[in-house]
Amino acid sequence: MGGTKVALRLERDDLGIRESSFRWPEPDGTGAITSGGATRDLELLARHIRELCAGHPGRLTGVGVALPATLDATGTVTAWPGRPGWAGVDLRGALSALFGEAEVRCADDGDLAALAEAHQAGCPDLLYLGVGTGIGGGVVLNGRPVPGVGRGSCEVGHLIVDRDGPLCDCGRRGCVQAVASGPATLRRAARRRGEEVAFTALREAVRDGQQWAVAALRESGRALAAAVTGVCELVHPSLVLIGGGFAAAMPELVAMVAERTTALERPGHPLPPVRPATLGGLSSLHGAVLLARGLPD
Repeated sequence: MGGTKVALRLERDDLGIRESSFRWPEPDGTGAITSGGATRDLELLARHIRELCAGHPGRLTGVGVALPATLDATGTVTAWPGRPGWAGVDLRGALSALFGEAEVRCADDGDLAALAEAHQAGCPDLLYLGVGTGIGGGVVLNGRPVPGVGRGSCEVGHLIVDRDGPLCDCGRRGCVQAVASGPATLRRAARRRGEEVAFTALREAVRDGQQWAVAALRESGRALAAAVTGVCELVHPSLVLIGGGFAAAMPELVAMVAERTTALERPGHPLPPVRPATLGGLSSLHGAVLLARGLPD
């Protein structure tokens, strides 16, 4: 469950796989910042879940949920900047009512994306960054997410890379999310071009090598490289993967991060390779499946 889009996946060992996705409604004045907005969202989520499960009789054994919100020990949303109306919602209770006896497990989307990418790559020590509407990510060491399910999330997106940088939705300045997310990159591109820039226009301009577009994207790459370097100096992963919807659709970004990361190496201390994520924009979804199947235990 993202701030913009929700992806669903149903796996049955005997009946194969079904997937669907939908976008949350756009804010309608006050709808996105009130409890009414959350009620509307939950009704839409329930409808899509019922449609996905229709025609597939039998009891579900597990449900995994990946989302960028903060939950307390009871499964209640305490903060979700992308959907502020969800604060106070008993998410685990609402989902348990939908799924009956199936165990519902929730975790940070970045942590689960990292777990899924590590599982897919066969790499037990990995750093993952997901660049989309925001920036999430996670660290996997010895095959397990750090700091671990139930101990909070690895908030890579809120590493400060510019003390005087733009204001982040967390209230601080210069978080890598505020500097290098998809919307942040588009805002920078608009300033350089002197007019609003849509994502498709930026993507085409980068491919055409237009200076304003390449420079805007490169600055995001530099910020991401600073975050990557800081994490790698602390935990020494074997591999860095960058995914998320924005990065998956803008492959030049990963190359820019890799180039800048190499330039930041200390003599005698090479940093790990930086590569595109293998699961594209669906890393968190695959991580939610692993969570539903009981991983990590």
